[in-house]
Amino acid sequence: MATRNPYPTAAAFLPKTRSLRALRIASQTCEGCDLYAHATQTVFGEGPVHARVVIVGEQPGDQEDRAGRPFVGPAGALLDEALAHAGIPRDDVYITNAVKHFKFTQRGKRRIHDKPTYYQVQACKPWLDEELDALEPEVIVLLGATAAQSRFGRAFKVTQHRGEAIAHDGRVVICTVHPASVLRAPDDDARRDAREAFMRDFSAVGAAYRRTQRSRAHETHASP
Repeated sequence: MATRNPYPTAAAFLPKTRSLRALRIASQTCEGCDLYAHATQTVFGEGPVHARVVIVGEQPGDQEDRAGRPFVGPAGALLDEALAHAGIPRDDVYITNAVKHFKFTQRGKRRIHDKPTYYQVQACKPWLDEELDALEPEVIVLLGATAAQSRFGRAFKVTQHRGEAIAHDGRVVICTVHPASVLRAPDDDARRDAREAFMRDFSAVGAAYRRTQRSRAHETHASP
């Protein structure tokens, strides 16, 4: 028998109007799971409403929690580098997280990242679902196991599918590791290898982006 989600989930906090602006405002008062009680604030997604690419991470980190913006720390800098490597304009990208509040363990004055549970991810899923519905992106990039499993279920393994272009709900979905894991590699050689693999995965993202771009151009040209 499946265990029931112990949290009320975010569904009750969704606004009647499902625009990105309305969702962002409503998310600030979300109490769909217990993470809101200790985080500084909700960190909602950020980017243009016409974005063709949506990038989904796990959750905000310490810097993101304080700033109220996703991917503003070192992982965000590496992500920007990967987008440039892939040839994807930053103004065609929306960035968000599967979980909108920072989960951490306090160690002295430091707040150490703590992985959200499956049920916390599921409780936050209505926000991500509504973001994707509002944006209607053509390409989705899932960074790390938490983001990937929020779309494909708990059995999904990023290591088995990273860099693959997966057709899902009418969109192209590509999974890779979270950039923070590249930065946490234990030594220079490991970081170099991890960075190269991450860039290869984003080359696949860039290729998918350009395929959808050509397809859109062809449809526009073919229409009467």
